[in-house]
Amino acid sequence: MRLATWNTHHGLVTDDGPVDNHALASAAAALDADVLALQEVDLGQPRSDHAHQAADLAAATGAHDWRYAPALVGTPPWRWRHAHGDAHHAHGADDAADHHPAYGVALLSRHPVRQWHTLRMAPAPVRVPASLPRSGPLWWMGDEPRAAVAAVVDTPHGTMTVVTAHLSFVPGPNLLQLRRLSRWVRTLPGPRVLLGDLNLPPSVVGRVSGFEVLARARTHPSHGPRIQLDHALGHGSPPEVRHAVTRRLALSDHLALVLDI
Repeated sequence: MRLATWNTHHGLVTDDGPVDNHALASAAAALDADVLALQEVDLGQPRSDHAHQAADLAAATGAHDWRYAPALVGTPPWRWRHAHGDAHHAHGADDAADHHPAYGVALLSRHPVRQWHTLRMAPAPVRVPASLPRSGPLWWMGDEPRAAVAAVVDTPHGTMTVVTAHLSFVPGPNLLQLRRLSRWVRTLPGPRVLLGDLNLPPSVVGRVSGFEVLARARTHPSHGPRIQLDHALGHGSPPEVRHAVTRRLALSDHLALVLDI
């Protein structure tokens, strides 16, 4: 069975290049993952041709069960509001984002899902210096809300919980989010695997969460990886990892992290 996590950068070919939804779908399918955790996924955004990227990627990967959870509704980084609620349609985004552009995380599964769970977290309360491509000088950027989705999956090897999450890039608040996230994951049926862009190095992730680090590999930036931001963590007798690799795909500034268990 194969698990994978990938921050898609909403399908950007390069930081200042176009979004290519067709290439995004092809790249996701090439991972051949039974459960695929995705971060930075668009729904109805002008920048990605108003696509429902989670639905398109589910179709491309053969994932019959999938869930999209927006962290925010609106158009980042300028105009947005927090997404609320965790009532979901059978195969789609929650009610808050049905008729508005949204941005969040998705979890796709080829195996049947018994239960879905959603966690939302507030953004960091501070601004940090940042720049956008071609924007010139640094400016003070606020953080965004964060989200996680968990699926209790019936696999050929038994039931397990798989989670996708995307945490803040702001040091300090991302540690608090990881503590909250790991406490929440512990309440779900075991064994548990937490996948996602946690914006923290592996030594910190393992120590703060108390989870087992299942793979160590540099994942960012994709053109010359220097640090691991994308992780696979296990808790409650997690499955044995037979093989773990990174994959550089045609899009995004992150490598995909792929585990065969």
